[in-house]
Amino acid sequence: MIPFLAAVAVFATILFFLLALTGTDTRMRTRLEALRGRSRVEAQEEQRLSLADRMLLPVAQVPAQLARWLMPTAMLDRIRVRLVLAGEPMTLNAFLTFQLVTTGTFLFLPLLLIAGGRLTLSPAMLLVLLGLVAVGFLFPSMWLRQRVTQRQAQIIKSLPDSFDLITTCVEAGLGLDASLARVAEKVEGPFAEELSRTLREIALGKMRRDALRELGERTGVPDLVTFVNAVIQAEQMGSSVGAVLRVQSEQLRVRRRQRAEAQAYRAPVKMIFPLVLCIFPTLFIVILGPAVITIMRDFPGLK
Repeated sequence: MIPFLAAVAVFATILFFLLALTGTDTRMRTRLEALRGRSRVEAQEEQRLSLADRMLLPVAQVPAQLARWLMPTAMLDRIRVRLVLAGEPMTLNAFLTFQLVTTGTFLFLPLLLIAGGRLTLSPAMLLVLLGLVAVGFLFPSMWLRQRVTQRQAQIIKSLPDSFDLITTCVEAGLGLDASLARVAEKVEGPFAEELSRTLREIALGKMRRDALRELGERTGVPDLVTFVNAVIQAEQMGSSVGAVLRVQSEQLRVRRRQRAEAQAYRAPVKMIFPLVLCIFPTLFIVILGPAVITIMRDFPGLK
């Protein structure tokens, strides 16, 4: 019991030391921002928050600052990219806090059971603790990756109809920006949200090709990136945007049909395991069960 308490004390000392470092860095940054002078709008935004939010938000920033200090820069960059691809469901600090909370939960619950005598500290239990820490650390990343996959699937599903509508609007005489605005109004889902954001950026003065290129980067969908590059190239070369849109729309429908055919070819392989594990045993029991019962009744010597 004494080695366990000593290990907990060492861990708590290191944690409080790191929190003190991050707290000092946060206080220095706050002081510098105060010296520079915050705008009146930011002060009003902070005053609109409730007392609980103003008290809890700075506390929630401490684990995020600790994670920023501990994690490599490359890992933080990957998390930023995935958050953008997922539609930014939360900020980077909120995600890091979520990751630390899940890791700490999976770690401290078994430690409490060990301290209470419900579990014994053994080499096998140490391996279990390491596994739980890994699960708690990786769970937010798996959740975020799932969000990215679902969002990209929704965008891919809405692309063919959206491209057809854009092509029809351009060929009817509307400009490209007006066509994108019409699609953003008619279509629902993440693609419409990204189109609306792109149009806002263009309205604020960003060049169209830069806004469209960032649209492809934010979604990470190869079909949309190809479409954006084709439109940018057509504008730079002076080609007909309507013709390019028509070609891209047809190619997109061909690729969607090819993906559907590939999924149809993979369906029999996916059906093997449910058939073998669920359906076939049931059929064998229904078909052979009465025969086995009859044989055992007629030939009692086989028992």
